[in-house]
Amino acid sequence: MRTYRSLAAVLHTELGDIHLELRPDEAPYTADNFVGLATGSRTWTDPLTGATGEGGFYDGTVFHRRVPGFVVQGGDRLGTGQGSAGYRIPDEIHPDRSFERPFQLAMANLGRDSTGSQFFITLAPAPHLNGQYTIFGEVADDRSKDAVGAIASSPTAVRLDRVTISAT
Repeated sequence: MRTYRSLAAVLHTELGDIHLELRPDEAPYTADNFVGLATGSRTWTDPLTGATGEGGFYDGTVFHRRVPGFVVQGGDRLGTGQGSAGYRIPDEIHPDRSFERPFQLAMANLGRDSTGSQFFITLAPAPHLNGQYTIFGEVADDRSKDAVGAIASSPTAVRLDRVTISAT
């Protein structure tokens, strides 16, 4: 696992860029997993072919789940919410983080310790999610929040072209 002092990501979408401040100090394994998938430095399995994937896992995926006023979700190469990178990582639920504020970045899961590649961003407070998902960042600025809102309101899946990472 690579550790970081500071970490930021930009989700480049067809509806605008989403700047994210990540929390590698609170969720180091989750942050490293996200970076590895985004950059292609982590080995992953393509759910379409079963072959070892090449390049950035998130490149060309879509936000398959879009619920205005609640959440957008991506990170599935199948585009259905059923795909993964072929492995699971444990949750890193930090006691000082909650979904009391909107625009939290968290990893989706299928239950305890089943996080993989799918992530979501909340658009409103969602305290019913507290303690169930690893929050590992948040949306950094108002323009990015507008892009998240536009994705949520889109009648069709929105493409995530690529993810860029800034790390120290």
